[in-house]
Amino acid sequence: MTRFLTSKGLLVGWLALTLLPANAWAQARVDGPTVAGIPLDFILFGLTLAGVALFHNRVLHVAASGLVVIVLYNFLVTGFKHGPGLSGLAAHFGHEWVILTNLFCLLVGFALLADQFERSHMPELIPGLLPQGWKGAFVLLVMIFVMSGFLDNIAAAIIGGTVAMSIYKRQVHIGYVAAIVAASNAGGAGSVVGDTTTTMMWIAGVNPLDVLPAYVAAIAALVVFGIPASMQQGKHAAMVTGGSHDFHIDKARVAIVFIILVSAVVTNITVNVKFTALADHFPFIGVAVWVALLITAPWRAPNWKLIPETARGSLFLLALVTCASLMPVEKLPAASWQSSLTLGFISSIFDNIPLTALAIKQGGYDWAMLAYSVGFGGSMIWFGSSAGVAIANIIPEAKSVGAWLKNGWHVAVGYVVGFLVMLALVGWHPTPMGGGIPTP
Repeated sequence: MTRFLTSKGLLVGWLALTLLPANAWAQARVDGPTVAGIPLDFILFGLTLAGVALFHNRVLHVAASGLVVIVLYNFLVTGFKHGPGLSGLAAHFGHEWVILTNLFCLLVGFALLADQFERSHMPELIPGLLPQGWKGAFVLLVMIFVMSGFLDNIAAAIIGGTVAMSIYKRQVHIGYVAAIVAASNAGGAGSVVGDTTTTMMWIAGVNPLDVLPAYVAAIAALVVFGIPASMQQGKHAAMVTGGSHDFHIDKARVAIVFIILVSAVVTNITVNVKFTALADHFPFIGVAVWVALLITAPWRAPNWKLIPETARGSLFLLALVTCASLMPVEKLPAASWQSSLTLGFISSIFDNIPLTALAIKQGGYDWAMLAYSVGFGGSMIWFGSSAGVAIANIIPEAKSVGAWLKNGWHVAVGYVVGFLVMLALVGWHPTPMGGGIPTP
């Protein structure tokens, strides 16, 4: 049934929308029915997420099915945020297409980058740089954390996951996979170029220094989840050491990885500093990654065969992001440290991009605390962040909510402890907009 809804169901949904009489969609956005005070929109989304958790081998089918149902519900009952009917639906996707396209391009592009990195034989040098036992696994998490501060967190997670797959001969514990994702998200929380949410704050006028204190919470969380996760991995599989050292580093592939990463970072900074007004109108970062991939392809061709499977995993995230964007989350609770803590848990099932946009519009937040919450909170479930979906594309065993929560329990504990440490040491300091780097 879900397979039908994934492919043909999308066509059926589109036909249903186009064949309905005009008066069926001549309505503005209205409040729909509720169940125990909960809008039916959220219940439909909750059922979709429950389906993802129960049928982790059919996540794309379930997510696409849920998207069709939610779109039809909005079409027939409530209308869309940007207007009724087909025009409202078109306006909604006109507003979301840049985010969706960027995510798709980055997820698929960075999967090809990870393969280039693995085939360069660079990961085979890593064991010689790491201490033995669980300490080596922890140092790798620290390396991922640091990389994420100046790279996109998806790229940091992909590179870290590729290294882990190499040095542990693909025997990576699910708890450690969750820790890789958490390290990449935590590492980007205090940097305006390390995560999409912090970049959004920067664009809106938040001073980069106002986000920096997020590292107080992020470092505390890294210690809390990193040590038990590293011990899990140490017991699960030993790091491969010794062996042949006759492998040849493919410097061309290393250079390609470097070129792609630099293209993403430079494009991100350039667009957000010099062309802020255009940032929401074109997927510059995703396109930059693909331009770099295509330009360097004659040098060392990417493994194009990876695209179909990676694309399916990426479309799953896009379906969930679209579902979340259709939810009536027009108003957040009043800004406070309590609401910031709550937003972290919400971001594990809701896309953190619209949550961040709403928080920026509302104002009154401690931006560092918010950056940590929405940036790190998604690590608690595998599909709660783009980095998690990217890792699951290369480590399919991670696509189980139950296994992730059971084995990655330390991520949720780390989130709460990190938040409380920041609250105790830094405190709650709401900061007004307008302190960011001015646009030339």
